[in-house]
Amino acid sequence: MTSTFPDISISTERLVLRALDEDDVPALAEMMNDEMVAAWTSVPQPFTEDGARTWITEYAPTERAAGRGLDLAVTEFLTQRLVGIIQLGKTNWHVRSTELSYIVAPWARGEGYASEAALATAQWLFGDQKFERIELRTAADNTASQQVAQKIGCISEGVLRNACIARTRTEDGGWVDLRTDFIVWSLLPEDLDGVGDQLADTGGFTSFSDWN
Repeated sequence: MTSTFPDISISTERLVLRALDEDDVPALAEMMNDEMVAAWTSVPQPFTEDGARTWITEYAPTERAAGRGLDLAVTEFLTQRLVGIIQLGKTNWHVRSTELSYIVAPWARGEGYASEAALATAQWLFGDQKFERIELRTAADNTASQQVAQKIGCISEGVLRNACIARTRTEDGGWVDLRTDFIVWSLLPEDLDGVGDQLADTGGFTSFSDWN
């Protein structure tokens, strides 16, 4: 049985999820320096192009080869511009479970890209990779991330108290750590029944079906 993720791309009608490449360096660095990304992730600030290049050429390939996770660039199908990142991590191949997270670039928010990309990834994991559980963790005050989890059918399982380190701006323009709770969500194969159709019907995103 496989214990590493394949080098794949996942296509929807609006998006292509693919491996990061060096052409993504400038856009990835710009996205990671966004205020909301800095507040809700542990990405070093400021995030340099050298940091982006190391992520793309060293970190992401190592994580995939070791079977720990998978990093996918989320790009617009028509423009090919980078609009986000999907990450899989803490993968357990015996249990067939993994943790999913997502980041959307500031220039692409409000389009439903996070839910479209996350759902496409979940469908691929359950259908092609035969996974049985996907876990998400959202900071207690990160309502946008929580809304994505709810849209794709995740079930809230509880709260990990004081388990998350977020960041907030200081008066001098720097960043300071802020401790908060994690909300834990899970997604099982049966939770996806009808979710894609519901989102398409409500304008959450355009329907999609293909990966390769």
